[in-house]
Amino acid sequence: EEVASSMVGIMAMRTWIEPVVAGSQVASAFYDTALLLVVKNYYNQTNSTAPSHVLEDAQQKAVSNFYIIYNLVLGLSPLVSAYGLAKLGDRIHRKIPICFPLLGYLGSKTLLLLLILLGWPVEVMYGAAAFNGLTGGFTTLWAGIMALGSLRSSESKRSLRLIIIELVYGLAGFLGSMASGYLFVGFSDRYQEGTVLVCCSIACYAFCLLYSIFVLTVPKPAASCPAKAKSAEEGGAQLPEAAVPGSSQPSEGSISTPVSPSKLIIILLFVAAILYDLAVVGAMNVLPLFLLREPLSWNAVEIGHGNAAGYVIFITSFLGVLVFSRYLRDITMIMIGVASFSAGILIMAFVQWTFLFYIARAVMLFALIPLPTIRSMLSKHVEGSSYGKVFVLLQLSLVTTGVVTSTVYNKIYQNTLDWYSGFCFILSFLVGCLSLLPLSFVAIKQRSTTGSLEILTE
Repeated sequence: EEVASSMVGIMAMRTWIEPVVAGSQVASAFYDTALLLVVKNYYNQTNSTAPSHVLEDAQQKAVSNFYIIYNLVLGLSPLVSAYGLAKLGDRIHRKIPICFPLLGYLGSKTLLLLLILLGWPVEVMYGAAAFNGLTGGFTTLWAGIMALGSLRSSESKRSLRLIIIELVYGLAGFLGSMASGYLFVGFSDRYQEGTVLVCCSIACYAFCLLYSIFVLTVPKPAASCPAKAKSAEEGGAQLPEAAVPGSSQPSEGSISTPVSPSKLIIILLFVAAILYDLAVVGAMNVLPLFLLREPLSWNAVEIGHGNAAGYVIFITSFLGVLVFSRYLRDITMIMIGVASFSAGILIMAFVQWTFLFYIARAVMLFALIPLPTIRSMLSKHVEGSSYGKVFVLLQLSLVTTGVVTSTVYNKIYQNTLDWYSGFCFILSFLVGCLSLLPLSFVAIKQRSTTGSLEILTE
């Protein structure tokens, strides 16, 4: 019996997706710091003859222009393959949308190492971004991870399960960011700057790929019946529909369930997620550039610390969901998270000193809650066999919007650099507030469909 129970325990551990989440995020944190500083150093050298006061602005614009093209390629290239890989994951094997992106990450990060060692121009990274995207990129990887996470959880605990995955993601990013600055400069006396950091990133991605292929097993769906009426907390009579927004075919056994409430809620959740992600991505895209110039003018170690501070919200958001989920509906938790981010980014617009940056980050303590909770709500409106498609459609919507947002925000940042460098953060505050509108409609719709039952449950 002990042997049997230990075997069951081992098999259960093999369904954990957390090692992939942690390893890939540590690798990503290493890579992001390395790429930013390699690009900064590249343009600093090419403009080294310019006067110092002109050099900083020219360098800012050059780095910004690089990231405009890089993010465009990185964001648009998954459109070619992401949905196909997700569909293969739903139909054939859940590990497909995880292994293919990891293979792409491994190849694209190797190109950055070759760039450093061989002195290639930074434009090579456009090709690396294209390869990363064509193999699925983060869009497919994260959708695959969320699908596995949803399969392994019951509906009642799905929000908590998905935020735990986000917590692991955040803790790994925190550790990776804290170490990245030191690894970038710590071995510069023996190796070229960035070599050790990029090698560590490649090693982490290699571990994730090997784990996914040889260790990870797909969990059996948790006991959860989408055809049942939803609880009052999630909106009462909602459609158990195996479809993406726009589908009108109900599942078997759902004839008595009205179609329109669930479809409307799905559409509103998509709109809210896109608007909120637009606000977050726009602000986070210009934040590294904001940190490099006056009045902060941070170095590699300070940037690492700043990035690590950003990852603390994964811990605080997890604790928030852990507590709030006992007393509040999902939609209420989402609105709290949106308000937290909006207030924090408004403070960021007026940062002049380092301590004020950390205050702004502290106010954003619940900023991570909205997106995983929206995914949790969406999963309660579709069958498990459609998780991959729905999540990748949401992720593609977010990435496509994010690409446009990144381009627009970088251009706005360049044009407002001279008179007010924090203008982009004010813009994100306004967009974040705008995302509260569809969320309010969802709350009203849920309240109208639950009626007196919701009052009783509360």
